[in-house]
Amino acid sequence: MRIASFNINGVKARLPRLLEWLEETRPTVACLQEIKSQDEGFPAHEFEKIGYHAIWHGQKGFNGVAILADGVTPVEAQRTLPGEPDDDHSRYLEADVNGVRVVCLYLPNGNPVPGPKFDYKLAWMERLRARMQALWALEIPCAVVGDFNVIPEDKDVWSPKAMASDALMQSESRDAYARLLGDGWTDALDTLNPRGGVWTYWDYQAGAWPRDHGFRIDHMLLSPELADRMTAAGVDKEYRGREKASDHAPVWVEVAG
Repeated sequence: MRIASFNINGVKARLPRLLEWLEETRPTVACLQEIKSQDEGFPAHEFEKIGYHAIWHGQKGFNGVAILADGVTPVEAQRTLPGEPDDDHSRYLEADVNGVRVVCLYLPNGNPVPGPKFDYKLAWMERLRARMQALWALEIPCAVVGDFNVIPEDKDVWSPKAMASDALMQSESRDAYARLLGDGWTDALDTLNPRGGVWTYWDYQAGAWPRDHGFRIDHMLLSPELADRMTAAGVDKEYRGREKASDHAPVWVEVAG
């Protein structure tokens, strides 16, 4: 079973690239972030043509998440992150697929620092931890995947100095992410690439892609029940280099069974 995550940066603008990736790599589950589409405009029929069924949580112009599954319909388990009734951002979606609870998230960026956007990011991460603790208590196979907008360690960025003032690298962001791992979740990519140097994002500006000036912010966190079944994890880096690509590359984890 391959579970993948892809910040697509506009599902309509990147649809040809997204369909290519789905058909060429055929993940069992594909979690999308930044679909930037209202619910009624989501191109579900295009995915159905190639055998994928979808659920989605959209928003006009920005944010938005979706979960696609090959040959089966994801069974929605939770829409929106609990803990703040007034939060209307479309950033969180949960579904059951083939006996696995899959969480798709798009964590707030948090820039500029300091400021209300950074405060929102940290509060969102605390709510996420509470939800993940509740999922942990269920003792079920679970994958929490998506764009976390956190560079966990210096080894996860091409230049720590270049990103030092960014919300993605602040100690508060890193500490909040580390607390998730401390609760017992397994960072799939980091576990299989402990020396770092694995990027999932390259900015459109300043020649970041051709110079390989990237960093790792797309993560796949596994519960013990799923981590025990992990066989491989990686980044589909080549898709970042295609025409009209997203600024993220897809990430994936394979689990037995």
